[in-house]
Amino acid sequence: MTRKTAGKVILVGAGPGDPGLLTVRGAEALREADVVLYDRLINPEILAIARAETTLIFVGKPAHPQDVRLASGHIQAEIHRLLIEHARAGKVVVRLKGGDPFVFGRGGEEIQALVEAGVAYELVSGVSSAIAVPAAARIPVTHRQLANSFAVFAGQEAAGDAIPWAAAAAMPTAIFLMGVQRLPEIVKQLIVHGRDPLTPVAIISQGTLPEQVEVTGTLADIVGLSGHVAAPAVIVVGQVVELRDSLTSRESAGNVP
Repeated sequence: MTRKTAGKVILVGAGPGDPGLLTVRGAEALREADVVLYDRLINPEILAIARAETTLIFVGKPAHPQDVRLASGHIQAEIHRLLIEHARAGKVVVRLKGGDPFVFGRGGEEIQALVEAGVAYELVSGVSSAIAVPAAARIPVTHRQLANSFAVFAGQEAAGDAIPWAAAAAMPTAIFLMGVQRLPEIVKQLIVHGRDPLTPVAIISQGTLPEQVEVTGTLADIVGLSGHVAAPAVIVVGQVVELRDSLTSRESAGNVP
């Protein structure tokens, strides 16, 4: 009797949304997969790369549950169970996550669970929305004259103690992911901790996709200007936002979202 080959899990970063920003190795892994566990914001065009016989399992967390931490905890435990179960059955399992698995993607937690269970894994990094989405809006996160450093924060934690607000306020470029619902709190805390209310701000929704929407303003007025902006969105705070218009040439203007 032939012994069944042991399976493995491949954690794949799907990038910020545009299928063209999926890595070559990420696409290869999807074609190899017997099972794909995917998150809420994964572009259907990326899922379509998998073979027709591949089992697709949606494991996305609720967008705005009241008890988001508790709900996420329960779902995360189920994700760990499914990854281990299918890999132990000898299958190639792709865990498909938006952006990069190690940038607010809980990829570290999932790999820890796999290691503890003795399951082989591979990590395929993805293009993080923290960099790609501002770029799609013609905003460099660093610039020699304006910003020699940047930091990325999880915006949905803005009401808690997880964000070091003094550091965020002092950063030349501060980027907040998943923070649209808490924008008023983000703005308030940055100003309270010393950021100039006239600091430029950009909010980019559906970044890198044809539906991309960009709103710019300052800390003083961005909340009022962005009421129509829907998640997912990236918030960029800093002088680099002012480069947005100057980086749009006449030739390229028609091709910029």
